[in-house]
Amino acid sequence: MSGKFVRASKYRHVFGQAVKKELQYEKLKVTNNAWDSNLLKTNGKYIAVNWNASGGGAFAVIPIGEVGKAPDQVPLFRGHTAQVLDTDFDPFNDRRIASGSDDSKIGIWDVPENYKFRDHVDENGDPIDIKPVKFLTGHARKVGHVLYHPVAKNVLASSSGDYTVKLWDVEAGKDLITLKHPDMVTSMSFSYDGNHLATVARDKKLRVWNIRDEKIVSEGPAHTGAKNQRVVWLGNSDRLATTGFSKLSDRQIGIWDAFNLEKGDLGGFYTVDQSSGILMPFYDDGNKILYLVGKGDGNIRYYEFQNDELFELSEFQSTEAQRGFAVVPKRMVNVKENEIFRGFKTVVDQRIEPISFFVPRRAEEFQEDIYPDAPSDKPALTADEWFSGKSVEGPILVSMRSIYDGSVPSFHEAKKPEEASTQAEDPKVKEAKSVKIEESY
Repeated sequence: MSGKFVRASKYRHVFGQAVKKELQYEKLKVTNNAWDSNLLKTNGKYIAVNWNASGGGAFAVIPIGEVGKAPDQVPLFRGHTAQVLDTDFDPFNDRRIASGSDDSKIGIWDVPENYKFRDHVDENGDPIDIKPVKFLTGHARKVGHVLYHPVAKNVLASSSGDYTVKLWDVEAGKDLITLKHPDMVTSMSFSYDGNHLATVARDKKLRVWNIRDEKIVSEGPAHTGAKNQRVVWLGNSDRLATTGFSKLSDRQIGIWDAFNLEKGDLGGFYTVDQSSGILMPFYDDGNKILYLVGKGDGNIRYYEFQNDELFELSEFQSTEAQRGFAVVPKRMVNVKENEIFRGFKTVVDQRIEPISFFVPRRAEEFQEDIYPDAPSDKPALTADEWFSGKSVEGPILVSMRSIYDGSVPSFHEAKKPEEASTQAEDPKVKEAKSVKIEESY
């Protein structure tokens, strides 16, 4: 649908704002490796960033509060014999990080207690590098992506150049499940309950797996362009979003029924623009907002997702391009300031710039309608329980009101979402359409 129209939404006036330069992270040495990952990850307490290091691969970890210029020599998490390609924080252990490398190994690391980026030094003042707790071995080629399970503790997914995705019991150090693909996986995303995994690969196909059965439950062609695609599960629903390219290099978004991929995307691809940079998707399930961060440009577009449609809200624009981006967990946003989303972007591989998105309201009281309960740092299952077949509806949730009040956190189990009230448009009706534009008044 073309044209502009006004649509009622509590998020019509959400705006993004970068912090002042003195609150950014400078003089960094972000890797210049061309591998398609997000380059950095954060859990709201630390930032892990792939580092441009000699003598094998490494990454750095920066406590969130240590802003400003980095020293010339910094402590690095070293142990891989080739470039670090991706990292991920354990959602149930603030100090635990997994890394994937070109050396085909997965590193498991612990941030030292009372760790300081500038002061983790020996008696001579030289930085002390951190060694891995263990390596997980089993892949035959590079490990391009690592992703912790959203529900079960010590369960990790990894994708590799050997065309497999493996599921690991981290504590036992064993890969217990292998999902074989015909080509290299470029992106993967867990379902809300952690029972299924969505993957996109270089064969341009989108797949959803029943992980523990090691079987594909749904499969279909995705974007037709030659460049890498991304996929993100849209929270507590059976919908997926993908980003990719058309044959004419249009950047596109697709919305999919996760369990009916063979029917195609819902309503036709949304055309974003024409540009060469991959779109990194991040979904905020609490507010039903999809954020698209363009590699190689300075824009962050955001859309409200409702009834299988995307409605463009606005975009954060910057003249400084990003190559990497990471998002804090929702429970870590500043509820006192009506912040609903916070990310960190890399700038010219030397700086990390925090960007926050706000709902412009008076902040004297807790805004219950924009802060539903969010995934907590408490696991719902152990690795043994999950691998043996036990399931839950989703992660353990924490009350955002209790965070606002500063009281003892209140936790409860997730529940199934209500069924969608409207049916999606038949994908055969229209091959492509533009994203609906909201006009702010």
